[in-house]
Amino acid sequence: MNECIKKNKSHFSFNLIHQDKSSNARAGEIITPNGTIPTPVFMPVGTHGAIKALQPSQLLDLDIKIILSNTYHLHLSPTSELIKKAGGLHQFMNWNRPILTDSGGFQVFSLQKKSIEEEGAEFKDNKGKKVLLTPETSLSIQQNLGSDIMMAFDECIPYPASQQYTEKSIARTHRWLDRCINSWVNEKQTLFGIVQGSTYEKYRKICVEEVASRNLPGIAIGGVSVGEGPELMEEIVGYTAPILPKNIPRYVMGVGTPEDLLMIWENGIDMSDCIIPTKYARGGTFFTTRGKIRIKHRNYRRDFYPIDTSCSCYTCKNFSRSYLKHLFDANEILGAILATTHNLAFYKNLADQARKAILEDRFILFKKSFLEHHHN
Repeated sequence: MNECIKKNKSHFSFNLIHQDKSSNARAGEIITPNGTIPTPVFMPVGTHGAIKALQPSQLLDLDIKIILSNTYHLHLSPTSELIKKAGGLHQFMNWNRPILTDSGGFQVFSLQKKSIEEEGAEFKDNKGKKVLLTPETSLSIQQNLGSDIMMAFDECIPYPASQQYTEKSIARTHRWLDRCINSWVNEKQTLFGIVQGSTYEKYRKICVEEVASRNLPGIAIGGVSVGEGPELMEEIVGYTAPILPKNIPRYVMGVGTPEDLLMIWENGIDMSDCIIPTKYARGGTFFTTRGKIRIKHRNYRRDFYPIDTSCSCYTCKNFSRSYLKHLFDANEILGAILATTHNLAFYKNLADQARKAILEDRFILFKKSFLEHHHN
């Protein structure tokens, strides 16, 4: 087990470059076989091996460094075996930069009907066929996909959860983690462990100690943004992040809004992902430095300003709010394309500005200034 982790270090590493003097925010870089990722970083979600409404060339134009794809969905279709035959997910989707794959644990959590036992999670796929997802099958699928970063299979604990349920669940998650480690054979791929524990500080602490003791190359906080609300999420991140190992990447899964990102970065988190910028884009909601614009509102019919006058993305440089409203009113695909382009540019720019502020020891001032102007 440790030998595999030791070998992996020649293909994956993390350099902590600077710690902000005004907060716990930090800037670093993650080095993978398919490229270097400056941190903090936001990872767009490409569930089925594609970012909805964008071509891979457009992601390169935006200088997106890493994307996330979904183990569960790719397992169901087109199957990881087919993708392996195609040369792996990078080759299959023609993406030569890093890819992180989640374990499928969150997708199991979101299913209404499933059975979670020691062996794994059993559920029915979209055709009614029974599927058993175990730590071994999750790792097998991810190794077929060939992602740079794999996530351990865990149980995402629902909110609310009792202390009794949480204690039992995290113990099983730790056993599952060991099974994931034992199934990890591709030394060019990296495995991250996941910290669960619901809303209980003592169980989060136990999880951190257990996961850290495995000496994995990265660690994630899971089980947040599952209905507990932003205040409780901030509390969980606030007492969990400071006790995570400092010499490896720290990842908060499934977060979030610009405000959430600033909060987790302030707490020393390096990585995050969420469907929000792309999903909101397809619904006609644009993120700007002044807050969200819902382009379908009638006020934008004669508004010939760009979405965000301070943004230099392709959408803002070339199109007006009036035209974008027209596209959504007419149900034109171009509307979703231009909205997604802008929202991902906005998120990428936010992370880049945060990194610059950290390197200059002014992250708190940057956060304060952003929030003063950002109204929802």
